Amino acid sequence: MNLNLKEKVIIVSGAAQGIGEAIASQLSLEGAYVVLVDKNAEKLESALTTIQAAGGFGICIVQDLLETDCGKNIVEKTIENFGRIDGLINNAGVNDGIGLKNGTHESFLESINRNVSHYYLLAQAVLPHLKKTKGPVLNISSKVAETGQGGTSGYAAANGARNALTREWALELAPYGIRVNAIIVAEVLTPMYEAWLETQDLAILEVIKSRIPLAKRFTEKAEIANMACFLMSNRSAHTTGQLIHVDGGYVHLDRKIT
Repeated sequence: MNLNLKEKVIIVSGAAQGIGEAIASQLSLEGAYVVLVDKNAEKLESALTTIQAAGGFGICIVQDLLETDCGKNIVEKTIENFGRIDGLINNAGVNDGIGLKNGTHESFLESINRNVSHYYLLAQAVLPHLKKTKGPVLNISSKVAETGQGGTSGYAAANGARNALTREWALELAPYGIRVNAIIVAEVLTPMYEAWLETQDLAILEVIKSRIPLAKRFTEKAEIANMACFLMSNRSAHTTGQLIHVDGGYVHLDRKIT
């Protein structure tokens, strides 16, 4: 299926590694011009080099998303290079473990800021340009907002906000022909997830796999990326306000089968 993404200019935050990198890479294979945003300059350049080696095209913007003018900076550099913006994918964040027992008011607010404020700032900054192109917005979110995890109040609350903003923006931006959706991620082996696994008993990996109904395996980054490309394309032209779970049935299917 041709997704008609050729030469579409799409911003991807948190694109230096993990799911963000996989999404940027797949978009480039579909012919999109990707704008990779992250604060890690070295890994960002490595991700872009991989894209270029596969015949893709894009640029890097080294940006700390905790800065209040992050959206303005990213948009200015994107317009300077391409003259247009055709879509935004909000992805960056970290499960920082700020819970009830170990958190403070300040650390909780910092967690919210770290995990959702830049979603708002980037969407606000790109909006004038998306109104011109009717470009979609995609928010990457986590199952933690729906299932809970324990010990990560800030991250859970931030992802709940990502889901709520998806529905809110879908309604607010519908008059402009701008679609807004979210992909809810469950068990995916990202670098952060792998770092967590290194602190656990080796058996925990098999336990987690056994709880995933479809094929008893983790979701692959490429599977998240494929859905992201579909949602950014005009093949999903009448899909908006949706929280789409790409998780092998982890969140919603009856666990008795496991």
